Amino acid sequence: MDKQPWIILSAGDNVAVATAAIAPGSTVAGIVASQKIDPGHKVAIADIPLGSPVVKYGQAIGRTTAEVKAGDHVHSHNLHFENDRLAATANSAPEAATAEDKARTFMGYRRADGRAATRNYIGIIASVNCSTTVCRAIADEANRTILPHYDGIDGFVPIVHDQGCGMSSTGDGMNVLHRTLAGYTRHVNFGGVLMIGLGCEVNQLTLYGQSGAGASKRHFNIQDAGGSRRAVERAMGMLREIAADVGREKRVPILIGEIIIGLQCGGSDGFSGITANPALGVAADLLAAAGGTAILSETSEIYGAEHLLRSRAVSDDVARKLDEKIAWWEEYVALHGASLDNNPSPGNKRGGLTTILEKSLGAVAKGGRSPLTAVYGYAERVTAPGLVFMDTPGYDPVSATGQVAGGANMIAFTTGRGSCFGCRPAPSLKLSSNSALYAAMEEDMDIDCGTIATGDATISGKGREIFDLIIETASGKRTKSELFGYGDNEFVPWHLGATL
Repeated sequence: MDKQPWIILSAGDNVAVATAAIAPGSTVAGIVASQKIDPGHKVAIADIPLGSPVVKYGQAIGRTTAEVKAGDHVHSHNLHFENDRLAATANSAPEAATAEDKARTFMGYRRADGRAATRNYIGIIASVNCSTTVCRAIADEANRTILPHYDGIDGFVPIVHDQGCGMSSTGDGMNVLHRTLAGYTRHVNFGGVLMIGLGCEVNQLTLYGQSGAGASKRHFNIQDAGGSRRAVERAMGMLREIAADVGREKRVPILIGEIIIGLQCGGSDGFSGITANPALGVAADLLAAAGGTAILSETSEIYGAEHLLRSRAVSDDVARKLDEKIAWWEEYVALHGASLDNNPSPGNKRGGLTTILEKSLGAVAKGGRSPLTAVYGYAERVTAPGLVFMDTPGYDPVSATGQVAGGANMIAFTTGRGSCFGCRPAPSLKLSSNSALYAAMEEDMDIDCGTIATGDATISGKGREIFDLIIETASGKRTKSELFGYGDNEFVPWHLGATL
């Protein structure tokens, strides 16, 4: 395969991306590099006049702030954000799925209501920050004394947060918190749930009923139990009963069309949009073709590429809903005196990303090329198959929390800088965009997508590798994040509204 240390992503591009360090004087696409170009960074392959668009992925990612000569390094010093959009080209077909792909199964849990689970946890869910310490104590005690008696239970998971009181009982903030917690109480990967309140908080347990009927869904308040220690003792009695029920569950073959996967990226670099993200997009296409669901999110990180998604919407109504989400975000950041171009982090920029347009074009690649079938609000229950979009912030824990609340029974997370993440009860796969990261953090990364940049793998081939691992993970194979113990501290509901 071609081992050249650079790649041009589209025929209309006026920059190339370095896949390895390029020394001054080296030739790139017939152009002599005038400066050192670090991996993931851009080099001009044509003269670009002052104020002209810089084009990558066949799309404008900003305009030059100085005259750029062929061979120059193109980055924050000579490129800035401008709200340009190039017309969307005709959509190419999604990755072709075979009949065998569509007929594949995973070994999952079939719940009484018919839904399919990839894990069999018991959740200890706090209604308010005031009950978080007790929830952690309950989970610790249950994992120590009850879990050893049940091989079929994956663990007792504390779902805790910093909200639930000091807030209005109505409005966006309360609505989002309630929707998020309700999504977790009914999450398919929780065979049972115990919800713990303090008793006097705004977010009352009565808002959640019994979290659903049955012996495996319970709740109580610490004040009613007689304090913290007695609350732990009371919980142990309830959890023993729940565990006796949940521990009988067995894995059975289930069609992969019942997998719902949340697509995430964090700590992105210049390789993310050319290796890990499009490879994950291939896996998402295959899953969608089999009747499964892939949830693309992070609205602030698809900004600048939303027109590409819009062009794939299955109806005018779906396109309109996406437009409404973008318009809300433009108003939201303006209200706080910010810009959506503030999004690329210092780590993103060190990795070669310059503007939100560039970052977004790479981020959208996670969704593959399937039609966009639905648009959801944060933590809304996802019911449509295929590629869907959920409105979330770009901050990974908040975004993934919304996806899991909406029903994602798995997460796939790409990273170029080395984000560490887990999202129990949904297993989280980590995909590195470059091989140097995989070598440095192999105990955190499940797949090395950097081999695409070196020419040792194709996007399609790596995508199928990810697809296979999704099925293995859904069947019980533990991810690197699970092996380390991630997932107890990454539940972060979107905080909207005033703190009172």
